[in-house]
Amino acid sequence: MKDSFKHQGKRKQLVDVIKAKGITDPAVLNAIGKIPRHLFMDSSFLDHAYADKAFPIAADQTISQPYTVARQSELLQVKPGDKILEIGTGSGYQTAVLMEMGATVFTIERQNELFKKTQLFLPKLGYRPKRLIFGDGYKGLPEFAPFNGVIVTAGAPFVPKPLMAQLAIGGRLVIPVGEKVQIMTVYTRESETKFVKKEYGEFRFVPLLEDKN
Repeated sequence: MKDSFKHQGKRKQLVDVIKAKGITDPAVLNAIGKIPRHLFMDSSFLDHAYADKAFPIAADQTISQPYTVARQSELLQVKPGDKILEIGTGSGYQTAVLMEMGATVFTIERQNELFKKTQLFLPKLGYRPKRLIFGDGYKGLPEFAPFNGVIVTAGAPFVPKPLMAQLAIGGRLVIPVGEKVQIMTVYTRESETKFVKKEYGEFRFVPLLEDKN
């Protein structure tokens, strides 16, 4: 679990890269600059860990491109103390970014291999989500709703209704919607019945898997 000066220097370079791509939220930049991304990958390949690209992890999933993580985090507009629901824990890197931003994180993973691994790994780095649950992200976590924000870290063919329903008034759902290519979409809940939708360009994600059991 080594985090050397070299790693820290590479992270600083990564922060400069995502800044140049338009990320301005200081809380996001601080989180990316602080979290040892190389530890979230199976191999501590320096060249890959701090390059702005996605990388394979267990269970045919990926650790998202740092710019994508930063963009979703920025669109979520996290304030310290916000209750955030994350759909797709994956490696736990996005979870760590949200926690560095001061969020109280509830996170769901449906790949058992990843769930077990991340459940053990995150606390070793000092990140303890409020809940890390093995389950179906399409259903959300109604028992802990409402949430100030919901973030979906996989491509969704459609927007799951339960996730909309679990947003607090003023809350935001950040979700990549589409089959092969996804459009980053933000829904802001303005009232019980009114949602405002905005789109923020194309991204590519592994698909959000619905529980078939």
